[in-house]
Amino acid sequence: MHTLPPREEMVRAMLSGDGTYDGVFLTAVKTTGIFCLPSCRPPRRPKPENVEFFGTVRESLFAGYRPCKLCRPLELDGQSPVWVEQLMTRVEQAPQERIQASDLKALGLSPERVRRWFQEHYGMTFSEWCRGRRLSEAFTRIREGADLDDVALGHGYASHSGFREAFGQAFGTPPGSARATECVTTRMIDSPVGRMLAATTEKGICLLEYTDRRMLERNLATMRQRFAMPVVPGEHKWLKMLGEELKDYFEGRRQDFTVPVAPRGTPFQERVWNELRQIPHGETISYQELAKRIDQPSAVRAVANANGQNRINILIPCHRVIGKNGELTGYGGGLWRKRVLLDLEQRAE
Repeated sequence: MHTLPPREEMVRAMLSGDGTYDGVFLTAVKTTGIFCLPSCRPPRRPKPENVEFFGTVRESLFAGYRPCKLCRPLELDGQSPVWVEQLMTRVEQAPQERIQASDLKALGLSPERVRRWFQEHYGMTFSEWCRGRRLSEAFTRIREGADLDDVALGHGYASHSGFREAFGQAFGTPPGSARATECVTTRMIDSPVGRMLAATTEKGICLLEYTDRRMLERNLATMRQRFAMPVVPGEHKWLKMLGEELKDYFEGRRQDFTVPVAPRGTPFQERVWNELRQIPHGETISYQELAKRIDQPSAVRAVANANGQNRINILIPCHRVIGKNGELTGYGGGLWRKRVLLDLEQRAE
């Protein structure tokens, strides 16, 4: 579960309709059975004693609440709050700028609140995110052939030694060797089923996970180990392509993805994942059928386990595997997401 702000803080945000908390928590009203965004402005504000708070849509739904038709939290769940978008835009426009606590306060933001939000949603503090973003940009420029002096001084480092030290800690190699080094580049992508963390190598997408999965941090650590590469936030052509194709998919304009994928697993897992990609859009199969298709009819349990180990959701459509009796079975992102994805694909047929 998400670590939520103090209850008093959430009550204040709910009563004032503070939109800067959208994406941080959800309000659920016991007397109506409805959950909303903090910015929702219903005809009558609920009494605080009748409200409980959740970090995600999944938690709200599993607690028995239904989404508000006024603020439509299912559509907005996972989108970054306005103040986060503004901070990120500022960093993108001037990655060399060092944003201090005094700068955050001048923007009306509590440094602790900013740190907590980035820690919860990105697994790092805001300062760490900014540092990773600067180094990612520097890494890209070096690989494109830029002069090392220009890169160091152009990304906010007062000395070459400071740049070399920071670069070496992040990438495990000195800047001069970066042209022969690769990294895993990550970014967040908002979707109608919540925020997703995407990651790519030069070969293709290697991670597309829901950020509210409890194993997300472990998955990132596993990815670092499997690919033996540093992981940094940044931009990449495959991530840009992925964002565009996901948008088309959720809007019903795309059935097949062309962005390359680069899963990394055991030979057996990769056989299963490859077969998953052969299931047509709008169709489902059972675990038993999946086992037959890889010529391992007695390995249903192993196939189900490999299906659950898939870390590239949607692109490798493990959501298209259901129980033998036709019922929806386990899905790492939650059965509600599995239902949404299958309904979306079947409507598009």
